[in-house]
Amino acid sequence: MKILDIKTNQLSIGLNKPFKTALRTLYQIEAVVVEIITEQARGYGAASPTAVITGDTNSSILGAIDFIRPLIIGKDVSNFEGILTTLNKCIVGNTSAKAAIDIALYDLYGKLYNAPVYRLLGGYRNKLKTDITISLNTPDEMAADSLKAVNEGFDNLKVKVGKDSDLDIKRMQAIRKAVGDKVKIKVDANQGYEPKEAVYVIKRMEQKDINIYLMEQPVHGKDIDGLKFVTNNVNIPILADESVFSPADAMNIINKRAADIINIKLMKTGGIYNALKIVSLAETAGMKCMIGSMMESNIGVTAAAHLGAAKKNIIEVDLDVPLLCSESQLVGGISYHKNNILFNQESGFGFGKGLSS
Repeated sequence: MKILDIKTNQLSIGLNKPFKTALRTLYQIEAVVVEIITEQARGYGAASPTAVITGDTNSSILGAIDFIRPLIIGKDVSNFEGILTTLNKCIVGNTSAKAAIDIALYDLYGKLYNAPVYRLLGGYRNKLKTDITISLNTPDEMAADSLKAVNEGFDNLKVKVGKDSDLDIKRMQAIRKAVGDKVKIKVDANQGYEPKEAVYVIKRMEQKDINIYLMEQPVHGKDIDGLKFVTNNVNIPILADESVFSPADAMNIINKRAADIINIKLMKTGGIYNALKIVSLAETAGMKCMIGSMMESNIGVTAAAHLGAAKKNIIEVDLDVPLLCSESQLVGGISYHKNNILFNQESGFGFGKGLSS
């Protein structure tokens, strides 16, 4: 299965409502779709620009793919390790562009062996259950959005905070009052707090019986000592997201015990190849993982879901982005039934028809 060409296409996908975090507000999702062409099959990958986290833009992704293209054209997919080694060594950074190529290669790898990717990677489960994200808004609006999600069948909420610590506590009080005690709630500060502020917020939430079970990335991604301070001074688990891009980052978090859980996103890791290394490192150290995604197309989310289904050590799933979209332009991949993620049994990731009309 020799690689003949790599094509790209850009698309925009509308959202049901603006997606707001401590870092940015999105009104639509942008994506660069990659199509790797061989004589026997086509593999599909995608990257979404997240300049405030990965540093990648549409233009930089396209430029990096242009650089990568001639280095892997002519290679055979059966030499999978060789191609992925070339991909990861040929350019520094540019993790989103690498992820798009990596995902397309794994899609082809599944088609080469006529199996869904999650089975090739381990096949631990064939269904996932995702949380759903509540955007950062006023306490009343967030409470209403949370109640709507629960009424639609979601029992695990991921709530965006990190803009104003005292207001965040009021937001969480309003949400807990609206949804009751049985719904699981985790919070994501998106690097919005200083270390002592994060400890203050978490302890206040505990005092007010808000009952959150996890906080994601409370401090700046580079502040590993600050992250460790929070981890050591609160009772709930702390999840490292923006602090972990590479296996080396994961090793640093593990060695310092700076967090309790690691969030894996393919746009940060450069794709599945490096994500698998992080899963193995964490499992060896007795640390669990979450699988998440950026605001991206269902190609990237599907690839992340296949990794999540493959590995036992991935215990948290945050793959709700297609549910937040007002339209879908891509045919194939995972499907949803309320909060359940379902897998088709087609080879690769199940994208064989390209873009829909």
